Order: sequence, then C-alpha cells, then structure tokens
Amino acid sequence: MKENGIPLVQLEKARERLINRAKITPLLRGETLDAMLGAQVYLKPENLQVTGSFKIRGATNKMLTLTNEALEKGVIAASSGNHALGVSYAAKVLKTKAVIVMPVDAPKIKQAKAKALGAEVILYGTTSKERYDKAEELIEAYGYTLIHSYGDEALMAGQGTIGLEIEDALPTVDQIVVPLGGGGLLSGVVSAIKGINPKIKVVGVETEAVPRYTVSLKNGYPTTVKIKDTFADGLRVVEPGKRNFEIIRALVDEVVTVGEEELRRGAKTLYMESKLVVEPSAAVGIAAALGGKLKMKKNDQVCFLLSGGNVDEEKMIEILKG
Repeated sequence: MKENGIPLVQLEKARERLINRAKITPLLRGETLDAMLGAQVYLKPENLQVTGSFKIRGATNKMLTLTNEALEKGVIAASSGNHALGVSYAAKVLKTKAVIVMPVDAPKIKQAKAKALGAEVILYGTTSKERYDKAEELIEAYGYTLIHSYGDEALMAGQGTIGLEIEDALPTVDQIVVPLGGGGLLSGVVSAIKGINPKIKVVGVETEAVPRYTVSLKNGYPTTVKIKDTFADGLRVVEPGKRNFEIIRALVDEVVTVGEEELRRGAKTLYMESKLVVEPSAAVGIAAALGGKLKMKKNDQVCFLLSGGNVDEEKMIEILKG
C-alpha cells in the first residue's frame, strides 16, 4: 500500500475502542438488485447504527482519544446532521457537553434527534465554511474541542473500521462503492481496504451539485466549489480536507458524480427492492450503478456502502413519488 493512507495499526486500535460502542453492521446480499446493476450486489447498511449513520464510529473513536480535561470542557461539531448525531450520542455516553452548529435548513429530524441526545443545537448559515467559522468562534470563547466531521485522522480511522468489517465478511470482494462528501468516510475505508488488499477497487461517488473532489482532482489541489441545491443534504461540503484529499488522490481508484434525479431513483430503488430506508446521500452508489457510471462485470462482487438513513418524512414521500 502507498504510505498516504491511515496505518492499519490505527484502524485496528479504533476497532478495539468501538467494541460495544458501535454496531458491527451486517453485510447483506442484494440479490434483487443483481440484474438491475449488472453485478453480484452486497450492501453494508450503516443506517442500522443506533444514530442512523456511520458517523457514530468516527466521532466516538475521536472522543475516546481526548484527555479528561478536554472532555470536561465539552466538544463542538459543525454538521448538516449525521455527524451531529454521532457526536451527540458519544458525548451523552461519555458524559460530556456537546454543542452542534447546524445549517439553518438542516433536516428537522436530525435537529430533533441531536437535542433529544442532550446536545445544544445552534442553527447558523448554509455552508460548511460558515458552520466551521461559527464553531471556531465558540471554541475561542468556551474552550470546546472541535470534533471535525471529516478532516481528523482519529475520526477517519473510526470510519475506516467499516472497511475492516467488509474485508472480514467478504475477502473476495472486487469493488467497494462509497458515498463521498468531505471525504472522512472514503479516506478511512480506502485506507483499510488498500492496506489489506490493494487489488480491491474502491470508488467514491459524489453529487453533481457539489463536485468538490471531481474538481479538486482535476486541478491537483483542494478546491472550493459553489454549492447548488441538492437532494443529498449530507454531501454539501464545498471543499475537501487537505489530508482527505491526499489519501483519496493516492488510493481511490475512481470518483464519479450523480445527478439529482439519479439520486432519487437510487433511494427509491433501495426502498422498493431491498426494503431499506436510506437518505439520498447514502444512495449515491446505487444511483451511479443504475446510471451506468460504474465499471462492473456480471460476476463481480460489488459492495455498496449505505452511509445513513436519517430522512425526513416529507423527503421520503418525495422519494417514493419520484
């Protein structure tokens, strides 16, 4: 493996920390999708985590590395939702204060869940930059520790435990397809997979509305893109993290994009064919496959990582009507 990834020793330590703190989600065989997608389909449903998404892994791992002094002062996160829930849940378990800066248009279900877990929710701005600027202001004032949503190695290692689980359950997997927002999930998973078997193909999928990695990889450096309205509220990060970009550029085999109608189709297909409720952000891989954007063969074993299932009732209705 190239040296750019998170070392396997860090990933294994993260797995040890997460025992009995995050679920080892099952690897499901998606036979009903085989003919539609043109491969042997496997699904890794992180929507089954207690907080409804993979984010509990990275947030918990990061917070377990903090000193008692830092935990006493509390933590803060800037998030459109799922990271907020991961941080809120971990803070509740570890008995520390959590402050969450969410965009003003964050899904109501995610706001309500964060508050129910005991977090203080502050609605501010619409972009990730605005949220992080606000978080830094509060850190300066109160001494909170930032739990970054994608750019921290301890957080990436926590997310990367998903890759270890996929490899354990299906060592013969040919390709793994991962949703791509800020890059914390993909950075961790690709580090795990390439660290074990560099021959396994890893593909990241982002939305055309916010193509931060497509543009950045073309330019050769992390690039801020303009944000457009998107159905995938969990993928609205406008610029890659520096460390995430380094890992993804070095290790990921391909990054592809999907449009809004493809996203709707992907989420609806998972519900109708696999009986899984996922948010549009989690369906980008299926959307890419349905759109013919992934290179797969009939006998290839392809695992689609379903990142979360926290979707508003109104959005779910819209998905099913689409």
